[in-house]
Amino acid sequence: MTHDSLASLASLSAVDARRLIEERSISPVELLEACIARAEAINPAVNALAATSFERARAEARRAEAEVMRGGRLGLLHGLPVGVKDLEETAGVLTTYGSTMYRSNVPDEDNAMVARIRAAGAIVMAKTNTPEMGAGANTRNDVWGATGNPFAPLLNAGGSSGGSAAALATGMMPLCTGSDTGGSLRIPAALCGVVGLRPSPGLVPADRRELGWAPITVSGPMGRTVADARLLLAAQAGFDARDPLAYDVGSAALAQHRPTDVAKLRIGFTDDFGVCALDDASRATFHAKVDKISRYVAACEPVSIDMTGIDWCFDVVRAQNFVAQFKETYERDPSQLGPNTRANFEMGASMTLGDAVSAHKLQTTLYRRFQSLMQHYDAIISPTVSITPFPWSQWHLEAINGKPLDTYYRWLGLTYLVSLMTNPALSLPCGVDHAGMPFGVQVIGPARGDGRLLDISQALEDAFKSEDALRRHEPDLDALSRPVPELRAIVSSPPIIA
Repeated sequence: MTHDSLASLASLSAVDARRLIEERSISPVELLEACIARAEAINPAVNALAATSFERARAEARRAEAEVMRGGRLGLLHGLPVGVKDLEETAGVLTTYGSTMYRSNVPDEDNAMVARIRAAGAIVMAKTNTPEMGAGANTRNDVWGATGNPFAPLLNAGGSSGGSAAALATGMMPLCTGSDTGGSLRIPAALCGVVGLRPSPGLVPADRRELGWAPITVSGPMGRTVADARLLLAAQAGFDARDPLAYDVGSAALAQHRPTDVAKLRIGFTDDFGVCALDDASRATFHAKVDKISRYVAACEPVSIDMTGIDWCFDVVRAQNFVAQFKETYERDPSQLGPNTRANFEMGASMTLGDAVSAHKLQTTLYRRFQSLMQHYDAIISPTVSITPFPWSQWHLEAINGKPLDTYYRWLGLTYLVSLMTNPALSLPCGVDHAGMPFGVQVIGPARGDGRLLDISQALEDAFKSEDALRRHEPDLDALSRPVPELRAIVSSPPIIA
């Protein structure tokens, strides 16, 4: 195929690519080769990929092509190349969790989510980069190095699903997986100009989560459009008895788009929920976006809610995960853990049972308060991120508007607040900010209303397409063909490819 043909295929949406495969208009083999070519050309500039599995993917693409030609029933993701976040176990493909402890870890089995998307016909093309153990919203680690923002490679791509967001934004593959505790799906999606959905807890099964009853950490889909994210979610979702929170809404029902009249939507908006740190320039950007969005919907009005104590609540609930996951490693040798992971474990280890009970009691109170507010609106929107991307060489944000932050993740309050409420939430590309970088609006849906949230988000996305200030912008791929070698400067030794 010609260079232009490959570029055209790599730019297809997942929905269009899947339809063209079924129509026999394109081959899974052709699509995969286009994605590999794009990755080989662009990844040196953004370093989005961890381990690759190109040769195995080629064999799977040939089998997928043969199945199409046989005329059998095809899965939701048949023949689509997918990137899997390096926190998700993949059989036969290196899974490092961004940690030097797991530099040679090749799992024997897929985890539940990966198994589901493979069964739906997805071809795992590569793993995508993540900070060590997913700790933090800056995707850099000592195994793979740093992931740069596709719009400015020396700036932060967000995290912890930063590799997935950067790979999607640059067309390396049509779909990627992500996971989210305090915003790890939504923040990189916003900073890289793609869609990231944090689904309701239990919708996407997790068979290896240490605290199975805890709803704070979920896996979910990322795509360049809402329809693409919906397609992946429909394949990811489903009941699995190994997950205590798992439930089944039916893939067919979840995949079905129900047209929504944007002009009838009632939207509530808040810039900071009354408690979250927000950069003044980002606040101004958000209000300018709201002014434009209000012209498309039936109502767009400010909301107010008392969320006092939410930061402390998140500190406690989040820290429990680190204690559950890293107690044995820490007691054996604390130096095996990176600074963020170690700090989170130590925070959790210092807490008491009383802290845990009080935090969960407060979470319940705030949850009920939030659901009462949601009853008045189809969706509530806020900024996804508190600030424009900062350099990835800076581990984390230290201050907002000149006011020091008390912990390295406090700038993530806009998303972790919603995580604690457990409502599904989606970061929707919404033009650019004051610095010319992608800006994301966080769209929050009703409790357990993932399908409704997707319908609303798609209606907004369609409306945004007609206005430059609101539509999704794309990175300059020609500029990215010139690598930025500094992205690998923090790698302590050459990465392993498996």
